[in-house]
Amino acid sequence: MAEAVARRLSGGASASAMRTEALEAPACVARQLAADADGMAAAAARLRQPPGGIVTLARGSSDHAAQHFAYLSMQRGGRLVTSLPPSLLTLHGARFDGAPPLALAWSQSGRSPDLVDSVKALRAAGAWTLALVNEPDSPLAAAAASTLALHAAPERSVAATKSFIAQLVLGVRLLAASRDDAALLAALPSLPETLADAATLDWSAAVDAWQPAQQLYVVGRGAALAVAQEMALKLKETCGIQAEAWSGAELMHGPLALVGPGWPVLVLAPRGPAQASLVALAQQLHQRRAAVLLAVAPGTPGCEGLACLPLHSACHADLDAISAVQSFYLMVEALARARGRDPDHPPGLAKVTLTR
Repeated sequence: MAEAVARRLSGGASASAMRTEALEAPACVARQLAADADGMAAAAARLRQPPGGIVTLARGSSDHAAQHFAYLSMQRGGRLVTSLPPSLLTLHGARFDGAPPLALAWSQSGRSPDLVDSVKALRAAGAWTLALVNEPDSPLAAAAASTLALHAAPERSVAATKSFIAQLVLGVRLLAASRDDAALLAALPSLPETLADAATLDWSAAVDAWQPAQQLYVVGRGAALAVAQEMALKLKETCGIQAEAWSGAELMHGPLALVGPGWPVLVLAPRGPAQASLVALAQQLHQRRAAVLLAVAPGTPGCEGLACLPLHSACHADLDAISAVQSFYLMVEALARARGRDPDHPPGLAKVTLTR
């Protein structure tokens, strides 16, 4: 499967490492789905009975992947998952009452000192720790009790693409295995083909619309909010656009006041309970004469009169946001180049960020 998907997407790639690596995501996911069955089963068994709850530790894109996992875990399993700021441990030496949590540390490089030190501190306090990382020989993997690899292969572009998609998928795999979720487990094998299809969709309307943009809102809801946050980050770092991500509900609590004629807004509306409200919000923003682009599957009701970007639906609605970010990455790389920027080398940034 991985080789077939790679052959399908190999033609026409530019010299940009970001584009090349984004096109590698379907093959990376295929490799991951075929690997680590025993490690996944062992980690899933741990998640079924976390004595002190579940916490996540991550930064940047990895934190968005962790938030995606957390929302789906709370939505589908009713189990609270808390994002733990590493600085509570590394700067303040905080200690927590009660049974130690199960701690999931998300990273691509596995080399950020604050994550490594946080995992060491939690493990010393009795927590079971799991590193979800692209480099299984990294310091983070060595610090954790167990490791699950992303299998995304080396990534050269500063802007993470295939590794972020691999993190999203690894989180869904872990959740599905821990819940014995037959529907999600059955949908996962088709995801590489879904991503390959998503990579062929035409999002050039966004390149045309946003080439002169200075600010932009990205709106999502539910698990898709984490993907909206990732999209906003990529618009900042690769394109130099001051993009902010908002929940469709939170937008109404203040940020809407900024939206006037011409204000660019991307509304991400995959399938699910929030879709109708997001489409209605896009219509409301359109009536305010905002420059709205609605990312939605063709044929979705209520989209009349709106400019739309196509979404490719997966075999399970909870995987649609992963398909959306695959389409987005190729668009934002093209947008960066259209704005005269190098998507592989954003100014002032490095591939590995060493926070403490």
